[in-house]
Amino acid sequence: MSLILLIEDHQVIRENTAQLLELAGYTVQTAANGELGVKQALASRPDLVVCDIMMPVLDGYGVLQIFNQHPQLTGVPFIFLTAKTDSADRRRGMALGADDYVSKPFEKADLLSAVSGRLSRFQQLQPEAGASGERLHQLLDEAQHTGSLASLSLDRKAHLIRRRQDIYLEGEESARLYFVQSGRVKTVKTTAGGKELIVGLHGPGEFFGYLPLLQNTPHCDSAIAVDETELLYIPKDDFMALLLRNPEVGRQFVQLLAGQVSGQAELLLALAYNSVRRRVADTLVQLHEQQAGTAAAEVGIQLTRDDMAAMVGTAPESLSRTLNEFRHDGLVELTPNTIRVLEPEKLRQAPW
Repeated sequence: MSLILLIEDHQVIRENTAQLLELAGYTVQTAANGELGVKQALASRPDLVVCDIMMPVLDGYGVLQIFNQHPQLTGVPFIFLTAKTDSADRRRGMALGADDYVSKPFEKADLLSAVSGRLSRFQQLQPEAGASGERLHQLLDEAQHTGSLASLSLDRKAHLIRRRQDIYLEGEESARLYFVQSGRVKTVKTTAGGKELIVGLHGPGEFFGYLPLLQNTPHCDSAIAVDETELLYIPKDDFMALLLRNPEVGRQFVQLLAGQVSGQAELLLALAYNSVRRRVADTLVQLHEQQAGTAAAEVGIQLTRDDMAAMVGTAPESLSRTLNEFRHDGLVELTPNTIRVLEPEKLRQAPW
């Protein structure tokens, strides 16, 4: 039976919420403020925390920071229960590592769904999440042999990001390196008129967010989850220490940067000189090749038409017209939610 720690300063809400969770079959411990909640957690590690934000003594953000930093508590799923619904507050909580938000007043089903969803997802996570997860953990383990970098191993829990949720916004301070364990993340630039250009699409096994860390600048783009995504975080200070202490890691990130610069140059050339048909064809081939050898290859490319148009740098109407032309020529197969590339070589070699 899962143990849930409920931290809430309002007595009536605390008692009613605890009763609801107990009726759902959970064991519940309660605390009237953040400091008491941390003490409870240290005495008996919970399987999940439901925590208010605005509390006396120690607020919810402070509780979450302690959980992230304390080796005994790191990795515990964390849900904020709060009346604060401003997007900046939500981003701050998610940036600290919160796994979900439930806004007060809440429907009983919403809270129970959030709790059961987070518990089941974290129970499904294995200590080593396939080759992509091994890549990061291997890098961190190797780094620890070069110096006192024990903190790198403390925050290896997967942070669950909802589909279409902001991870960071252009202009915000860069505070960590991101590693995609599952799902996909798009990095975008937005014009003053609100038009979006996708400058990167990052899948399992890939890092992003390292350029502003190396330049010591704010983020120059925004990152948004395309699917429900699991991210691992490396704090900025730990990342910089890792680069200084481990030349091999530094070399790997120089290669990543070189690839990013090369990709940006190719994107600019394509936008400047290639036709829409050529850009759509190249994007389809690129996405098709990224899926090669994975289960997703059987399903096809799952990307909204708006997102694909933002990758190509054209209007959604122009994209749809071009895709329909490719379908008519037998190059692709279209459904409302997927695109299957049938003739990648013909798309690659066509003289458009």
